[in-house]
Amino acid sequence: DLQICQHQAPTCCTKKMEESYQAAVRRERTQSIQALNFELKYMIVGHITAFQEAFESLLRFAENRTSSLFETAYRPMAKEAAEPVKELFTDLSLYILGAETTVESAILRFFDNLFPLVYSRLINPGITDLSEDYTECLRLTRQDINPFGRYSKNMVAELSKSLWASRMLSQALSLGIEVINTTEHAALTKECTRALVKMQYCPHCQGLTLIRPCVGYCLNVMRGCLASVSELDAQWREYISTLEYLTNEMAASHDLEIALTGIRNSVNEAILHAQLNGPQLSATVDKVCGQPKQQEGNLSSDNIVPVKEATETQTFMMAHASLNSKRREFINYMKRSRTFYASIAERLCDGDLVMRDSSTCWNGEDVV
Repeated sequence: DLQICQHQAPTCCTKKMEESYQAAVRRERTQSIQALNFELKYMIVGHITAFQEAFESLLRFAENRTSSLFETAYRPMAKEAAEPVKELFTDLSLYILGAETTVESAILRFFDNLFPLVYSRLINPGITDLSEDYTECLRLTRQDINPFGRYSKNMVAELSKSLWASRMLSQALSLGIEVINTTEHAALTKECTRALVKMQYCPHCQGLTLIRPCVGYCLNVMRGCLASVSELDAQWREYISTLEYLTNEMAASHDLEIALTGIRNSVNEAILHAQLNGPQLSATVDKVCGQPKQQEGNLSSDNIVPVKEATETQTFMMAHASLNSKRREFINYMKRSRTFYASIAERLCDGDLVMRDSSTCWNGEDVV
């Protein structure tokens, strides 16, 4: 009553053994594909972690630089500006990691929150009544009177370009893991399972436990079994080309590191612009939001302190070099994996599964 290992000669197999063999080949095939995938997956997962650590390091550096701007140049508002600065860099970090947000919304929210502070601490430092209603009015007015000139829009344009490639790379790496995981759990068809049993275990039914499949026979069976997986070849090659394009984009004109470290200067220029246009801004704000309570003897807003450059360049250079070397190392490895799905049958038939250095092997029917 054998269904798969039918043979003229006497056999030591039963139908129940055939069922056990089918379970065994399904398990073995999953394990062997997992073993093949392991190195590739390990490399991608390792680089997702490494890229994220490098991104976080650069973001922290840029955040510290921006915070130090307020501490050195705009002390009256340094304490209150800490929260908007932190929010901005958290939003940028979430954007890189693929959150449903935009660079523009993050930057404009930052400038909305910054304007009430600039207005009440630098332009009109005598204001004592910064009520919720008045603060909200200043926030909404920012969008209409554009106190920061072109600098807020320039910052959006510059960061959108540079962070886009980083965000896409982050998403592309996650997609790679998803593809690999899917191929690991691809179900074997009934025909494939039977063909694998015939190739690996039917010789056992005749007591030929040491004989192994012929190379050509193994390749035919594996190619048939993995036809759906090897169809990924063209898309996988295209995927590798996309990764290459994204890593080049990150390293080229839209350089992430330069854009992030430029945030400090952009914010400084924006605040200086608002201060220089203080009288016009005050006139407009008074019309829209009314006049708030003032302290006696208004403090002068002319004392614009020059910006001291941050001296943490060594940390930045290390993060910059680290990100660049990781990009190069990663893309070189991925380029070598271009043929991963095209050659999967060959790799599964490699090693101990087939008979290579002997004159006899199993062809599915007999020893040849």
